[in-house]
Amino acid sequence: MQEFSYDSDLIGGSLLVRESRVIAELLLDQADEDAWRQAVQDENRLQKRSAATAKRQAGALRKRLERLDQPFWRAIRDGDDELATQVAFVAALERNLLLVEFVETVVRDAFILQAEKLEQYQWLDFLEDRSQRDPAIDAWTESSKKKMGQVVFRILAEVGLLQSTRNLRLQHMLVRPEVNVLLEDGRRDRIKACLKVSSANPA
Repeated sequence: MQEFSYDSDLIGGSLLVRESRVIAELLLDQADEDAWRQAVQDENRLQKRSAATAKRQAGALRKRLERLDQPFWRAIRDGDDELATQVAFVAALERNLLLVEFVETVVRDAFILQAEKLEQYQWLDFLEDRSQRDPAIDAWTESSKKKMGQVVFRILAEVGLLQSTRNLRLQHMLVRPEVNVLLEDGRRDRIKACLKVSSANPA
């Protein structure tokens, strides 16, 4: 029996909406590997300082978006900033079970208890709790754990669940109707619940 493992790409970056639009377009164009290389490395369409950074981010975003269907890609490519951001959040959730479970537990509880804000330590406490399920977490360096936490809080701020990464103040987020339709069509109930976390109540 295979041991459970959290396969996470959170250190790779936050929502990266502008870059996600480029990746979504390449996926919709069904670009082959040569076209990917030309767009990402030769043309530097992600606008990164080095080819290595561009290649790494493109790979991470591709793995996120490939878990979704074409209508999601079109929403990222063609949607306004708010719509594209919410769909990029869906992609990050699809790729990262750790992020899903953090939203389902820590963030949801904070809204239910009507807490004003999250605290930095809550991410580390959450990882300690999850290490009982995946002992490999114990081997992660402290700097890696903290970096992942910074990315998680940045993602939550970018999508509007936090006011900013500085104060971590909780905010209500209104999910776009288009995103609800996409999630319902794909029967992604767990992801849909994560997006509606700010309307959580004990009932």
